[in-house]
Amino acid sequence: MSSGPQSTSAAIDARRKQTQDKLTQVEKAIGQLRRERGRLTVRAIAERAGVSATFLYENTSARGLVKSAVEKSRSQHDRLGQDQHDRIEASWRERALNAEAELKRTQKEVFAQRQRIGELMGQLRDFNQMVPGESVQQLATENTTLKHRVHQLTQEHRKLQERLEGARSNLRFADKRIAALEAQLLESQGPD
Repeated sequence: MSSGPQSTSAAIDARRKQTQDKLTQVEKAIGQLRRERGRLTVRAIAERAGVSATFLYENTSARGLVKSAVEKSRSQHDRLGQDQHDRIEASWRERALNAEAELKRTQKEVFAQRQRIGELMGQLRDFNQMVPGESVQQLATENTTLKHRVHQLTQEHRKLQERLEGARSNLRFADKRIAALEAQLLESQGPD
């Protein structure tokens, strides 16, 4: 049995080939996990590549591949999370702004109707003193109609107030949820 320099050289070459094969498997595993949108972690890559986690930590080339893949995955995940957060926040912000604008419009309308009712009530008193019964009846009917309209506008105002409060509550809930998700994301990005 010869254990000379040739067998040592052959063993070293076999070891290099085996390491290179493992690196190729790691690259394939990373590619597969990316395509499947799987979570890129050392354990997931090791299982998919059929290598040990120790190999991924001890081999500098493998460690570099894994580190690069995990960082790219995190930055992409962060961008996607931020984009989703921005879309949700914009949606709730627009709803709240729309509700506030509608509330202001309704308040102006109620104020204008109240002024009109005051004017008509004054005119009614004036006509009541000067005009016979038929005109008074017509004015009383118009007054009743205006009171009904004021009642309707008051109810609309109340409903819009409730909707605005609901939108604000939903926005607060969304902010809390987003903060919790961001905290969870930061925790998951901790040192591996």
